[in-house]
Amino acid sequence: MSKDSSISSITLLKGRPPFYESLHVSYIEKLVEKMDVSMEGAVTEHLRMSGVYWSLAALHILREPYQVDALMGFTFSKNGRQPILDWVFDCFDTSTGSFAGNCGQDGHLLYTLSALQILALHDKLSDPRLDKEKVIQFIGNLQQPDGSFAGDSWGEIDTRFSYCALSALSILGALNRISLSQAVNFVLQCRNLDGGFGAVVGAESHAGQVFCCVGALAIAGSLDKLKTDDIDLLGWWLSERQVDSGGLNGRPEKQADVCYSWWILSVLSIMGQVDWISRDKLASFILKCQDGEDGGVADRPDDAVDVFHTFFGVAGLSLLGHLHVKQSASSAIFRRVDPVYALPIDVVRRLALPAKIVAREKQLIDERLHHYDVYYYNKLR
Repeated sequence: MSKDSSISSITLLKGRPPFYESLHVSYIEKLVEKMDVSMEGAVTEHLRMSGVYWSLAALHILREPYQVDALMGFTFSKNGRQPILDWVFDCFDTSTGSFAGNCGQDGHLLYTLSALQILALHDKLSDPRLDKEKVIQFIGNLQQPDGSFAGDSWGEIDTRFSYCALSALSILGALNRISLSQAVNFVLQCRNLDGGFGAVVGAESHAGQVFCCVGALAIAGSLDKLKTDDIDLLGWWLSERQVDSGGLNGRPEKQADVCYSWWILSVLSIMGQVDWISRDKLASFILKCQDGEDGGVADRPDDAVDVFHTFFGVAGLSLLGHLHVKQSASSAIFRRVDPVYALPIDVVRRLALPAKIVAREKQLIDERLHHYDVYYYNKLR
């Protein structure tokens, strides 16, 4: 990967690759243009809704909403392509109230959340094509007697779906339409002795599932159900995911992967434990995973880039605070990402989305989280 300093970039860490923000914007813009004719587009056709969310969410950190619309053609036809907003609603099944990963496919909870996040990013939740009541009913009907959620009518259970359900219902202002206490109890049952959380009760702890479980508990305002020792043990398990390269892995004995810059950092942010890892080493790892010629971020250095890791790499740098240090009087000020909803903080505040975070007694709260309730627990002994 080239590290051509002549490209428009921002120095975040001395002696490390710069942040190629303009290349990343260009990469995403070009990715959309070739989505229907590229190999990457073909193999991700079934999850296109999430791919569009990752693309738009990354751009919304780096650019203002009107700029994203101009770049991507969200509300208007660009280069003969259908406006993204219209495509999103073409994926909406009015009979079930669900969104699919692409047109002509079955609806699923994962893509329903992605669609709602896309609409939230662009302040389009009031679009008359969105039958909110149908969506709420679709999600509510997926809750099982034990409080868990299925992803669709086929019945797969996973704590990912618990997070998706609570996040989506929160965006719609409808958390009261499910049994929140049962949803919380199921998530708590998925906690393991090592402090982490799994996909179902008894499943191996995994960083991605930890985010889903902690995020769900935060949205439900129920992180206070974790004991002090539970919180500290989770913090240790997460901090032990940092390896020699500075990156984070998802579980023991695995390689570091940029995506865990989001899954783990978001939880550490919610739990007030970001200082339990080396910020600069992680930022350095993310920067080394960039493509300095064409833009985009890979899972690890010298691998092929993709939009999934591009979003989570950019979001990770935002959570670390490295994108929000003023470089000069004329430098860009990037939007901050929220660790609970994976949306820009100004969007979360506009929608007045609720959550409860965790902090040790007398600990200063990250300013990006001032709008949330806080559960204070005793200091680490």
